[in-house]
Amino acid sequence: MNNEEIETVGLGMYYEDLPVGRRFKTLGRTIQDADVCAFINCIHMTEVLFTDMEFVKNESDIKGRFAPGSFVYGIAEGLLTQSTMQKTGYAFLNMELDIKNPAFVGDTVHVECEVIEARLSSSRPGRGLVRTRNKVVKQDGTVVLVYTPLRMIKCRKQ
Repeated sequence: MNNEEIETVGLGMYYEDLPVGRRFKTLGRTIQDADVCAFINCIHMTEVLFTDMEFVKNESDIKGRFAPGSFVYGIAEGLLTQSTMQKTGYAFLNMELDIKNPAFVGDTVHVECEVIEARLSSSRPGRGLVRTRNKVVKQDGTVVLVYTPLRMIKCRKQ
């Protein structure tokens, strides 16, 4: 059996698969303490909100082991990349981001995505520009953050 006879799974969505109004959601991912520790150490985010649990317990407005918003955004992008952009996502062009609520260690988050803009690129043949409204949602329905990325996506038809 050669490679042409074997279906490849996990490939991304093409521009034609993303009309305005299309909605979908990703699988979930539970935030672990080790994830938060690795993230804050990797980017050197040594803010006491993430490194000093006595400060969090006694002085912070948010109690408990919560994750940085930038980490939650990164988790969301990972969930979307693995399910929608393999070999079809060509560029991340811009976005607006609004953090609504904290996510804590032990929360399971998923991304709810809606296509809000889709048009062919005028300067890059075979490419489309797609903007989505992405809501990162916890297991109890609480929205953690909302962001609206504009991406360059490969067209199926060249």
